Amino acid sequence: MTNVSSARLRAYNVGFGDCLLLSLTYDDDSKRHVLIDFGSTELPTSARPGHMERIAQNIAEETDNKLDVLVATHRHADHISGFGHSAAGKIIAGLKPEVVIQPWTEDPALKTDARQPAAAPNGHRALHSSLADMQAFAAGARAEGLRLANVTTFPKRVAERLAFMGETNLKNKDAVEALMKMGKKTRAVYAKFGDDLGIDDLLPGVTVEVLGPPTLEQAPDVAGEAEKHKEFWSLAAGWGRAVEAGTATADDLGDHIAPLFPTAVSDSIPLAAQWLIPRLNRSYAEEMLSLLRIMDGVLNNTSLILLFHIGNTSLLFPGDAQIENWSYALFDVDDADDIRARLAETNLYKVGHHGSLNATPRTLWKGFVHKETAAHADEDRLISVMSTKAGKHGHIENDTEVPRRTLVDALKAFTEHNSTQSRTGKNPWADVDVPIR
Repeated sequence: MTNVSSARLRAYNVGFGDCLLLSLTYDDDSKRHVLIDFGSTELPTSARPGHMERIAQNIAEETDNKLDVLVATHRHADHISGFGHSAAGKIIAGLKPEVVIQPWTEDPALKTDARQPAAAPNGHRALHSSLADMQAFAAGARAEGLRLANVTTFPKRVAERLAFMGETNLKNKDAVEALMKMGKKTRAVYAKFGDDLGIDDLLPGVTVEVLGPPTLEQAPDVAGEAEKHKEFWSLAAGWGRAVEAGTATADDLGDHIAPLFPTAVSDSIPLAAQWLIPRLNRSYAEEMLSLLRIMDGVLNNTSLILLFHIGNTSLLFPGDAQIENWSYALFDVDDADDIRARLAETNLYKVGHHGSLNATPRTLWKGFVHKETAAHADEDRLISVMSTKAGKHGHIENDTEVPRRTLVDALKAFTEHNSTQSRTGKNPWADVDVPIR
């Protein structure tokens, strides 16, 4: 086993989430398999009961019940929720991956004040502690979204959005524990920019560059609001836990983000003031959504960015990395020019963050040299793969919808575009054959 003769990427339609199986065939007909993420926060509209379990069963069949490498790009539920203690999660765990790769922020040995992996010197505790507090707040926000969905005077769309964003940013304890357990049984790697993953023996003929996330020592801006306002997130965590317990009051988080009249009955309110109550409560929900968007960006910036090289073919898997994560590799590191040159030669691009515009940096997109219109396409035309579900993130009216229309239009015009949204029925996945050069 020396040379990869063919490669196929299977992108499963898990709705709003990611699940990708990269299968490599060697010149002696042996195979190796890499699973990248397995999660969803909302299944496809067409999904039948047991959808994730059927996908897990298909992964088991395709890999002959053995995974070589498992990658969990970051902690968001739409990337790791399937790894939990469900029937689907148990199937994946039964594939006994040889190595489990996660970003450095997931290292269980990490001190609560770490700026970088546990083994690194001079670490201090900011990001890891704030992440834990943020996710306690998310649990409370989810509970509030579910409560507000039952308030007849409250906009249902806002309540659903709040519950969805809270769910996305939960800690996903079951999945985190399952990944940790799998890693303990074989080998766990908690990676940062520039690391050697040590998987040459598992994937012969393949090299993998880790282009993100950087540590806080490398790129302090990755932590952003999480580190600058860690005292606030500690307070927010207390509110989140109180909401889940049903004991929250305005004093738990402050009057600027607490419903002024959480239990008010309209009959007891003067008629002249009744119009004001829904507006005040909506403002309260919008404040929570604003905080959840900050959380969302912080977690996305802990995402792994992996660039696979197979011969002269390059495959880019950026998870949900946003610009603060990307910036270090694209601009700040000493060999950024060389990195941009290697990224420019990408042959397959797994579209970042389900088609969110802020996860495909303009520098990255403009640099791709294999973009071609269909009329001028050749065998080197860039392949794009997007896993998404429209209508669950952002809004068209303020140009924040996911997937972003302008990005999708560009992908369709200049790449061989594949989207999981169109894959339903008995085979809910997109198969992409990756030319090996």
